[in-house]
Amino acid sequence: MSENAVIGSPAVNALFSHGRLTAIPRKTARREQLLTHLAATLFAPGRDYSERAVNEALLTVHDDFPALRRFLVTGGHLVRTRDGARYRRAR
Repeated sequence: MSENAVIGSPAVNALFSHGRLTAIPRKTARREQLLTHLAATLFAPGRDYSERAVNEALLTVHDDFPALRRFLVTGGHLVRTRDGARYRRAR
């Protein structure tokens, strides 16, 4: 993620240091703000992504990409095909 991609609300910006996420928020509302930001900045609407591509994009911001991917899917920000092979931004 480039430094420009971290431009968001002050609450979201506070979660980043040098373009990297310092921690995944535990509070649901704060995590939702983060997930909305990540979906909008890392994934283009109308484009399919492989699981590997999703992992690589999330790895640019935090090492726990599986948790971020799971939160994005369960939160409705990314939709996953039934076989888990393809992902797409939902909003």
